Amino acid sequence: MMTHEQPGLLLVDDEPLVLRALERQLRGILRTPRPGYRIEAYTRPAEALQRARETVFDVVISDYRMPEMNGVAFLRAFRAIQPVAARLILSGQADLGGLADAVNEAGIMRYLSKPWDEAELVFAIENALKERRLLLENQRLADELRASRSQLSLQEAELRRLERESPGITQVNWGPDGEVLLDPDGETERKRGQWE
Repeated sequence: MMTHEQPGLLLVDDEPLVLRALERQLRGILRTPRPGYRIEAYTRPAEALQRARETVFDVVISDYRMPEMNGVAFLRAFRAIQPVAARLILSGQADLGGLADAVNEAGIMRYLSKPWDEAELVFAIENALKERRLLLENQRLADELRASRSQLSLQEAELRRLERESPGITQVNWGPDGEVLLDPDGETERKRGQWE
């Protein structure tokens, strides 16, 4: 189950210095006009994906070229976990084929070049957040319309609303003995004997 504490930005770049500079700049920009933004930064895409399974992010910004997993593969995997989050890609080299993949496969909203321009970065994040809010509102309105046409029960509409707000909340993983598994990898099953 995921939590959605406060608006969150997820940053992923394999270069720690670039990541720290981006995080520092965003904290300075986002603190004043928008208090309460949560910014999390990761140098390893796999760790960022694991975190995305635990908490909701409104915006994710990923580097394009990373050794473990490129930005397109990362954002595609992230999209599967959190389809409503705004996705942006950051790259120091223009690769038209890679950018086309990012748009077509990962559904990115914006490409930003390194070094980034602060005004462009703020503009991109603000637009991504607006687009995300519009998408959530459109989904809510569509659910209400289907419910009014009796195509969607009130319970289904509520489940969809909960899933939009906290992805994963409506999914329960059951174990072979009827127990609820708290993680999909089976760690709960292995630890169950310790709890009894």
